[in-house]
Amino acid sequence: MKTNDMLRGSAGKSLFLFALPMIIGNLFQQFYTMVDAVIVGRFVGEDALAAVGASYALTTVFISIAIGGGVGASVLTSQYLGGKDYTKMKTSIFTALFTFLAISLFLGLFGVLLSSSIMQWLNTPVNILGQASLYLRIYFFGLPFLFMYNVLASIFNSLGKSQIPLYLLIFSSILNVFLDLIFVINFNMGVAGVAWATLLAQGVSAVISFSLLLKHLNIYSDKGTIKKYDLSALGKMFKIAVPSILQQSIVSIGMMLVQSVVNGFGSEVLAGYSAAMRIESIAVVPLAAMGNAVSTFTAQNIGANQKDRVKKGYQNGYIIVAAFALIICVTLELFHTPIISAFLNKESSTLALQTGTAYLKFMGFFFIMIGLKMITDGLLRGAGDMKVFTIANLVNLSIRVFVAFKFAPVWGVAAVWYAVPMGWTANYLLSFSRYLTGRWKNIKLK
Repeated sequence: MKTNDMLRGSAGKSLFLFALPMIIGNLFQQFYTMVDAVIVGRFVGEDALAAVGASYALTTVFISIAIGGGVGASVLTSQYLGGKDYTKMKTSIFTALFTFLAISLFLGLFGVLLSSSIMQWLNTPVNILGQASLYLRIYFFGLPFLFMYNVLASIFNSLGKSQIPLYLLIFSSILNVFLDLIFVINFNMGVAGVAWATLLAQGVSAVISFSLLLKHLNIYSDKGTIKKYDLSALGKMFKIAVPSILQQSIVSIGMMLVQSVVNGFGSEVLAGYSAAMRIESIAVVPLAAMGNAVSTFTAQNIGANQKDRVKKGYQNGYIIVAAFALIICVTLELFHTPIISAFLNKESSTLALQTGTAYLKFMGFFFIMIGLKMITDGLLRGAGDMKVFTIANLVNLSIRVFVAFKFAPVWGVAAVWYAVPMGWTANYLLSFSRYLTGRWKNIKLK
């Protein structure tokens, strides 16, 4: 299987070819979460759709923690790979896997015990509280699989093997949809059915992914002793992982906090909002993939002392995310109504449809801002320059939460999505200001 070379040739071509498998793979991942929502919405009902959506913001927080942990491991792995220090590279990989397995087991146990309390704290409507708590509890049982798969995928990406996570995501997505149809339609398991389908699909993918990684690492020759766990590597990794977890979680934490605002408008509004959020998650995929590609590109080229090439990659990133943002905008503006209608059945309320379409119509024009934010954050993260990066993402969160809570009584539920581009824009401007200083070139991790 060919490894994409980030150190030579056209910077823009390298970025796009590296990001493409991640885009396709993540689209498949988002596709099966969307299918979860479509199946429960059409075959179980509006309340079931709302129940799955009620915990969506919270579950994305844990996905973000897993992805952020993977980013911490991948940046260090990429820099060691660029410098051809394969012994340290392998040590950092094993350290990451053991660390995040332990974290996921702890968080999973915590979530299983407190699922009902968490959903009450999020102001979940009473008529869907039981279903929402059940869905969340099953989700937490599968948290270790979720963590391991995402960390392993980030490691493969850092090694230039982004095709492997792609193939596994395609397999996992098909398996998940197949299990959805069996559990929900044939066995009438409702929201529990889609939760168990996701758990089983991710579990199988995580096991296969780990086996493939062990096999792939054998191609790199060692010049020293490989440690299965190294505190020095952990410390370096956490310098990237902790801010990356914050960055990856910022949007999700903001979504979780404002989820209580949305929940307060009732299950009909929540159903429409949940459908729109599934679509937003798909729309963000190519932009987030470009951010991750720029991060790996930056880390490998800094490891190879090619800092001027980093700038070329970043400049090409602008062109690519602008093209993606234009496609997203046109699609959402033309097809927002049929898109949201796909999640609803004949008994669904008009309010659910109005809420979902209003969200998509407004947000369609602003995805360029999250694209610019993602690639700029990606460069700073790949360079290990995390201070302003972290501050910028905290500002993003603060704006979104403040506007949603402050103005929801005035503007209604629309305040939730009015706040989103405000946060994205502020985040980008702060991160871009840091990029212009050039200080990111002088950060030392190794």
